[in-house]
Amino acid sequence: MTPPGSYQELTELLRGRLPKLASGQLRIAHLVLADPEGTAHRGITEAARLVEVHESSIARFANSLGLSGYPDIMELCRAWLAEQAQLARRTDERPAEPPGGLLSATLEQEQTNLARTYGRLDRPSWLRAVALLAEADAVHVLGLRECAPIAALLSRGLRGRQLGACLVDELPGLTGVLVAVSIRRYAADTVRAVEYARDHDVPVVALTDNPASPLVEHAQAALFAETSGVGGHSLTALASLAQALAEEVALRRGDSHAEDDLPSFGFYFAHPSPGHRP
Repeated sequence: MTPPGSYQELTELLRGRLPKLASGQLRIAHLVLADPEGTAHRGITEAARLVEVHESSIARFANSLGLSGYPDIMELCRAWLAEQAQLARRTDERPAEPPGGLLSATLEQEQTNLARTYGRLDRPSWLRAVALLAEADAVHVLGLRECAPIAALLSRGLRGRQLGACLVDELPGLTGVLVAVSIRRYAADTVRAVEYARDHDVPVVALTDNPASPLVEHAQAALFAETSGVGGHSLTALASLAQALAEEVALRRGDSHAEDDLPSFGFYFAHPSPGHRP
């Protein structure tokens, strides 16, 4: 077989094999998909310890991909990191002095997250997601816990229906397209909803953080956002990706001035004009 020549090709190959992998190989694949930064610098001994397999199992795993060994996987990850670093440097030309301290660290991390998110965006997956949503009779958006604000942003932009915590009542009769938003640690109810959609032939668009996400295997289109943060997860790139998706779908549908009718829904407080007396 032709070995993968880039990390992107490696992820596509692994994603296609995930449903058929044995437990040990599945853990290796998840480590490579979820943590390319670590894989780029992590030796085979440490990798074997993390996924609880023998080093020979990792070597055989690399061979099964057409690679000569685990160092080839590391090299693909290193090349991908170098590409991401170059993208980040392009966004690092700031005219003003950084604010310093935690603010500077946060700014740098968010710029990196955005550069990596859009730098690794798979164009066919993006076009597939846009087509599914633009042509759907109905759109339902689900994001729980920390992803609930992203789901609210996306459902409004798509003029869809945001699903809440009462999935037992909301899932029966689900039609159209389901957009599922979840990042590590993935909400169990979101995963179950995606499985329900798959079993009832409802297409799924997943917004998540990496190809090892449990949403991906059930999705017709999956989009990934970088969520590394200073001291925890960051939703900045995920929100940006959700907003870009909504805008692209609106363009495909031919919608214009999508927010013009929002006051009629009571979303905004009508502030009296200056000089007005109640």
